[in-house]
Amino acid sequence: MTSSNTPGAIAGLRVFVAEDEFHVLQLIEDMLLELGCIVVDSVSGLPAALERAALTQAKAAVLDVNLHGKRIFPVAQILRDRGIPIVFSTGYGRDGIEGQWKTYPVVQKPFALEQLEAALSQLATQ
Repeated sequence: MTSSNTPGAIAGLRVFVAEDEFHVLQLIEDMLLELGCIVVDSVSGLPAALERAALTQAKAAVLDVNLHGKRIFPVAQILRDRGIPIVFSTGYGRDGIEGQWKTYPVVQKPFALEQLEAALSQLATQ
């Protein structure tokens, strides 16, 4: 069961996930599956994220801002150039986001299923 006013609004959404902490990555994948999304790419390091961002068939992305000490923004740029909307995930909230990216949806770790759903639903209205 989803928490939005339109249950299942993001069901079927194909999502790219970049997260360096294995258990957090699993949790995000489980949340996405519970929301009816399809995880099409899941990576934990910047080199893999850069490679997959150029090729992914995702329609949205959930990106950890910091992958093993490296900032995710080059990956975000590739996705943005390809027209793929982005949700950032960070323990620092909006303060962890660089200037040009501050207008993008952010979920602050730890986040609940409803927060992830709201952020992804926000992408659908943009």
